[in-house]
Amino acid sequence: MAPQPAADPAGPADAAAAAGTGTPADRVLTAAIRHSAGRAAAICLLAAASAAASVALPAALGHTLDLALDGSGEAARWTALCALLVAAEVLLDAVSAHLTGTTDARSTAWLRRRGLEHLLAVGPRRAARFPHGDLVTRLSGNAAEAGAVPTTAATAVSSLLTPLGALVALLLVDPWLAAAFCAGVPLLVLLLRAFARGSSDSVSRYQRVQGEIAARLVEALAGARTLAAAGTAGRERARVLAPLPELAAQGRRMWHVYGQAMVGSGVLVPLLTIAVLAMGGVRLTAGELSVGELLAVPPVAYGRRTLPPDGTGRLELRGVTAVRGGREVLRGVDLVVPGGATMAVVGRSGSGKSTLAALAGRLADPDEGRVLLDGIPLDGLDPAELRREVGYAFERPALFGDTVGEAVAFGAYDPGPGAVEDAARAASADAFVRRLPAGYGTALADAPLSGGEFQRLGLARAFAHAGRLLVLDDATSSLDSVTELQVSRALTDRVRAGTRLLIAHRVSSAARADLVAWLEEGRVRAVGPHEALWELPEYRAAFTAGDGPGVSDGPDDLDTPDALDTPGAPGGPAPRAARAAAEESR
Repeated sequence: MAPQPAADPAGPADAAAAAGTGTPADRVLTAAIRHSAGRAAAICLLAAASAAASVALPAALGHTLDLALDGSGEAARWTALCALLVAAEVLLDAVSAHLTGTTDARSTAWLRRRGLEHLLAVGPRRAARFPHGDLVTRLSGNAAEAGAVPTTAATAVSSLLTPLGALVALLLVDPWLAAAFCAGVPLLVLLLRAFARGSSDSVSRYQRVQGEIAARLVEALAGARTLAAAGTAGRERARVLAPLPELAAQGRRMWHVYGQAMVGSGVLVPLLTIAVLAMGGVRLTAGELSVGELLAVPPVAYGRRTLPPDGTGRLELRGVTAVRGGREVLRGVDLVVPGGATMAVVGRSGSGKSTLAALAGRLADPDEGRVLLDGIPLDGLDPAELRREVGYAFERPALFGDTVGEAVAFGAYDPGPGAVEDAARAASADAFVRRLPAGYGTALADAPLSGGEFQRLGLARAFAHAGRLLVLDDATSSLDSVTELQVSRALTDRVRAGTRLLIAHRVSSAARADLVAWLEEGRVRAVGPHEALWELPEYRAAFTAGDGPGVSDGPDDLDTPDALDTPGAPGGPAPRAARAAAEESR
């Protein structure tokens, strides 16, 4: 609570003269700031340094995480820097808190001493025009609050660093994000101004009534014997407490003003956040902002190279290692999928099949090694080229669009209504789509789809955008055997020719592929036709429900001519095309 703006004898005469113009209260506060100028400057510098460390820490942590994920030797040094920033912030806050407490105490003592000296200097007659309770309030509670002004002013300056730093960060990420935030700043300023005005007036009135009650109480205590002799104690009690209803009203008003400010800020601040996120979403949709930039992390780097026009879709993994959750899911994988061939990837749960599928189309990057398509590293490809030429179908597809037709057409380009229907027929989805109330125009939210139908729409979307490489990550797991066979045949006869990489759990899927890559504990155990691999008990065990290691009674290296020429259990000798593809893979 600040000193009263009314005639205030508590301000020191020398300080008031030095301060010059302004109300007596302003001159007292200015004098207090000047008295503690050195300490206030130190507090300002400490708070500013702490705020700077607080702003720098998230950026340092993000860069350290990037270095750690890349396996860089610089990660240790940056980790030490992060620890140093944390320690500096804690130490600076501790020193600032200690200095703030001692400065507040010194300023309060100085104000009380000067006020008392001035009160004694004006003499009893001039001081008598101020109620005793008012003087006591000013020299006790009000002086303590005014004594905190130097430190409050110092920390107020440094407290602007954090929001200004956040605004600068928004500006660096994307100017439109900063503009979206700044558009709501005037409303925030108006809210703070209304709160400051309302709270200042209510606090001032509260203090005035409080001082009046204190003055009447001091007068009553001074004349206690007279009141007792006159028998008017009850009447005097009523006189002392007469301003109490107004005191209660001003107290309620303060809480009302505070509540309005909290409600306003509770609505406005989330709206500002939503506005920034909405602008980020618009910019992201327009392709002018990456997901990484929206989340204030480094975006995925792409190149500008294109694939050769006559490429066949040859996929190569060279020395690929992938770490997930601190564990090497793939270790030094070398694998070639010949252009135009269909390769099934099989293995027990946790062998790295889905990770390999994600790396094949750069849904993720390897920690070591390279992935190439038609001789071009995926990280050097133009992103539009990459997404046009590499398609995916998943076990649990996420469908986007207002209608069923839009869900199938959703992708890097619009294939057109005819291609959408052809893709749906290839995925055995056309029949049930046409039975929907509005066919392909049925609202996606209103279409009652089973798990298998949902998966077939995901396959149709992948078929409609099939490029030179199509990755099916267990995308037929919910289909019955007959439908899976129909889809497999259509994939060969009715979908754009290209390379196929299948994550397979069924024997039938592996049997229909030209080649099978058998993964075990993150490594490629063997590559060859399913018929050749089927002779081995360990390979057959990969299709069982259990995930434990099989017992091998066959050769460890199956990538040999003898193994490839062995007749398979389901289907006889390996096809000639499969043998040639296997030789190329080797």
